[in-house]
Amino acid sequence: MSTSSITAGKPFHENDGQLVLAHVLFAFAALLLGGIAGLLQAMVRGGTITLPHGIGYYQLLTAHGVLMALIFTTYFIIGFLYGGVAKTTGRLLPTTLALGWTGFLLMSMGTAVGTVFILLNKATVLYTFYAPMKASPYFYVALALVVVGSWLSGYGIFYQYNYWRKTHPGERSPLFSFMSVVTMLLWQVATLGVAAEVLIQLIPWSFGWVDTINVLLSRTLFWYFGHPLVYFWLLPAYICWYVVIPKVIGGRIYSDALARLSFLLLFVFSIPVGFHHQLMEPGISQFWKFLQVALTLMVVVPSLMTAFSLFATFELAGRAKGVRGVFGWLKVLPWNDVRFFAPFMGMLIFIPAGAGGVINASYQLDEVVHNTLWITGHFHLTVATSVALTFFGIAYWLIPAVTNRRLTPRLNKLGLWQTWIWVIGMFFMSGSMHTVGLLGAPRRTAYTTYGDNAQASGWIPYEVVMAIGGMILFVGVLLMIYNIYALLQAPAGYEEFPIGEELDGAEPTPKLFERWGVWLGISVVLIFVAYTIPVVEMIQTGVGSPGYKTW
Repeated sequence: MSTSSITAGKPFHENDGQLVLAHVLFAFAALLLGGIAGLLQAMVRGGTITLPHGIGYYQLLTAHGVLMALIFTTYFIIGFLYGGVAKTTGRLLPTTLALGWTGFLLMSMGTAVGTVFILLNKATVLYTFYAPMKASPYFYVALALVVVGSWLSGYGIFYQYNYWRKTHPGERSPLFSFMSVVTMLLWQVATLGVAAEVLIQLIPWSFGWVDTINVLLSRTLFWYFGHPLVYFWLLPAYICWYVVIPKVIGGRIYSDALARLSFLLLFVFSIPVGFHHQLMEPGISQFWKFLQVALTLMVVVPSLMTAFSLFATFELAGRAKGVRGVFGWLKVLPWNDVRFFAPFMGMLIFIPAGAGGVINASYQLDEVVHNTLWITGHFHLTVATSVALTFFGIAYWLIPAVTNRRLTPRLNKLGLWQTWIWVIGMFFMSGSMHTVGLLGAPRRTAYTTYGDNAQASGWIPYEVVMAIGGMILFVGVLLMIYNIYALLQAPAGYEEFPIGEELDGAEPTPKLFERWGVWLGISVVLIFVAYTIPVVEMIQTGVGSPGYKTW
């Protein structure tokens, strides 16, 4: 039996569990607040309500994006990774705990300050905080605190992993911990862009220390971070799919080597690709856009590797149980287990979500859908469905595991209902967003008939369906929050932290995969090739703009 499986079979140490639980509960508090903002926003866009005086549509849109896309995901990811690292490398070291708690406190201070300034309507700049819209400088300071806090949390994971390797010379590191290191390394490298934007450009500009800001450079620095952010969301979901789900279904990990390679490829190719979010922006030459689109399409390879590995795991688990036929293995999957069902629905929906990503990254097709509700629909399929459903599925066993409680049959059933509600709500909302986006409806706009324009009037029925979907999703948020509370009150007992083991006879994992200097070096080279010349050109020729308050 592997070292990781021996550790995984023991209850959480109290100190480790408290750190994990603090992150997870904070994440779901952000989900609730962001969900309220999202509900109101969807109802306004559907024309079903009018906001009272003093609350703006874009204020809600900013709160929804920041709290759900940035805060909910980051806190949950860090909590989940710390849990898995503790289970696969042993109790968290004092230094690891200190870094984790310091990171948590800094992030929480930043989140609190940033949320207050959004609610005061002094930071209504959406979650992308595009210049030349200018928020209060304290909103940008809050963002800096969140980023620095997350760095410290990442350092804690690196420290724990490095200690394990020193005390286990010559051994292959646990797969969960390896994947956690890749995830946080991706985050450390990607956030350098947004940190530079916030510290060098936005904070001096918002305080009035400089008069103008280079708008194109600021957006480029944001999207240097903004696209790998998607993979920061996805990699923890992949960890669940690769490492946890095989254990839940009674199978084994298809290939440790394939899993590690897919993560390394995603790390290498997911950062130097931000220009595919800027295909319609002037000031960037076609060559650099083409190069980054080509690199973007490279991430299809590890994604297909992941799909192959997962379905191979499902089929082999079924064959081991004696089923026959091409799709006989489907019958023996644990469909009534929310630990499997919620992440599986996330996997399934990632298929059309991934196809939409290829469309968005293609220059000619992006011309059709850019800045339409299609993009919003795609975003909600990837992050708000594939990632969120996987995180929900994790929560149903992670919270009992760290609190020494049990996932009861009743709570499991409630989890299944919550998953179905989420899927149905997203079917209505994201489906109508994709459709009306193809009809030309723009994103980031409140309800309007554009002066009773005939084309705009044709969008309204779809926007009403969007509002209906948003209402259903909010019911899913409320049920999820109730389920979290119920999990904390569940009967005492032991709940497994599922850590899968590799299939017997799998190909050995090359030692090259843990030579971090090689992979970090490849990533740095690609980043320099993709960004150095265009960024220098932006600095030399970029046009400065004063700040504007458009709300």
